[in-house]
Amino acid sequence: MLLLRAMAGRRLPPLMQLPRGCSRLAAGSTAPEGHRGAAPAPEGHRGAAPGRHRGSIPVLAALLGLGTVLAYGERRRRTAEAAQAPRAPRYPRYTRAEVAQHRTPSERVWVTYGTDVFDVTEFVELHPGGPDKILLAAGGALEPFWALYAVHSQAHVLELLRDYKVGELSPDEASPPPGDTGDPFAGDPPRHPALRVNSLKPFNAEPPPELLTQSFLTPNELFFTRNHLPVPAVEPGSYRLRVEGPGGRALSLSLAELRQRFPKHEVTATLQCAGNRRSEMSRVRPVKGLAWDIGAISTARWGGARLRDVLLAAGVRDSTGDSTGDDSEWHVCFEGLDADASGTPYGASIPLKRALSAEAEVLLAYEMNGTELPRDHGFPVRVVVPGVVGARSVKWLRSVAVSPAESPSHWQQKDYKGFCPSVDWDSVDFGAAPAIQELPVQSAITEPRPGAAVAAGELTVKGYAWSGGGREVVRVDVSLDGGRTWREAELGPRPERGRGWAWALWELRAPVPAGARLDIVCKAVDRSYNVQPDSVAPIWNLRGVLSNAWHRVSVTVTR
Repeated sequence: MLLLRAMAGRRLPPLMQLPRGCSRLAAGSTAPEGHRGAAPAPEGHRGAAPGRHRGSIPVLAALLGLGTVLAYGERRRRTAEAAQAPRAPRYPRYTRAEVAQHRTPSERVWVTYGTDVFDVTEFVELHPGGPDKILLAAGGALEPFWALYAVHSQAHVLELLRDYKVGELSPDEASPPPGDTGDPFAGDPPRHPALRVNSLKPFNAEPPPELLTQSFLTPNELFFTRNHLPVPAVEPGSYRLRVEGPGGRALSLSLAELRQRFPKHEVTATLQCAGNRRSEMSRVRPVKGLAWDIGAISTARWGGARLRDVLLAAGVRDSTGDSTGDDSEWHVCFEGLDADASGTPYGASIPLKRALSAEAEVLLAYEMNGTELPRDHGFPVRVVVPGVVGARSVKWLRSVAVSPAESPSHWQQKDYKGFCPSVDWDSVDFGAAPAIQELPVQSAITEPRPGAAVAAGELTVKGYAWSGGGREVVRVDVSLDGGRTWREAELGPRPERGRGWAWALWELRAPVPAGARLDIVCKAVDRSYNVQPDSVAPIWNLRGVLSNAWHRVSVTVTR
């Protein structure tokens, strides 16, 4: 390069006039892009005598070739150094804590996908699933939500997302701290971030209403979770289920034996916690218990062995208990592998007649929506009692026993019972009330949400309805004016008719004028013509269970 600079002021013969055999570049070198198609010689050099600079041409060509080689080598060196040097980030970097500060449109709505950070504030109102759905991921990762709906796994969705990129996650993000080995809940499984947590230890959570009725079957990740104790860690290879019949007869089954020895049966059934909608009772008077909204209910396709088949294999007969000569009812008692600090397990029971009924379809389930049971939902085996309160569908099942008495468990004897509104904690007698089994007719509005502003024109109201005991829902009535006038909602398709073990999803579309304030109400009717009560106060009870009054949602219509 220095040689080229030194000769920059000297007049040189045009390269096009170099004699044959004299290369323009040093041997073995390649012409740089800028040398292709050299420009014609200046006017003053045209017609120069062939021998004028004959002695200097070889030297000049050599110098030019050397300079080109040096220039090319310098370029390669700089390119290599640039490749080895750390690349400056194209976008600013953020921690997950910083991303989490952006959860609302006023603070900007940020989400992450992989290691990229996106500001999707302007896209919230454009989201095809509605703004409520995308705001569930605000301040966090998109992956857990996208995994629920395959429509997101398409190239054009990722292309759209790239337009909103504002940064990248810091590579120095600290890994989550190790769990406290002294904490009995430290071994609990991970949960989906969309779940609305009512208690962490034990873990109890429900899906947001706007996702609850997105599909007839609730995705396993969104199925409401009701745990009373830490989630046990069970090794499937060493798992044994003990089944005890009357007279000391017993059966011990491995997971493989349960699967292979008994025919697999499937049933689509809704499970509901006795405390679903408890928060509405608390508005009348305070109650004790988790403040469930309307999401302590979900539906799945369960697969497993019929409890009836297993009991018969253990020597239980349909006539068991009939020879006692009295009218007492026999029971099947369940115990789980979850236990408190003293070793006392969770327990519950159902009447033996239900357990032995082929029509009742009680399962020892090992599958949920076509996959093995998740840990939060009873892996490896749980009881599923269709049409009965979820508290009797014991998870992590370790024993089944036929008994002339109900389960002695606290949750059978001192909980999950309903009382007169006048009974308080000073006067309650749990022994005087029967344990809840079949639940009353129920319905709730999932969309729109309370306090929402909806657009004038056609309003769509969505929700669920269900009744215990297999009593199919035959009608859902909806009012937009607090119950003065009513319209019949359209019931969605159900995969099975007859036994109403599963909920009905319903929808109503109605025109609404701008500026109106709507008091939306729903009530369901089952095939026995049971209907929900119109208010909470007459059914209030100190435990806040069996809350099934008309569900109400107030919204305003924008102009």
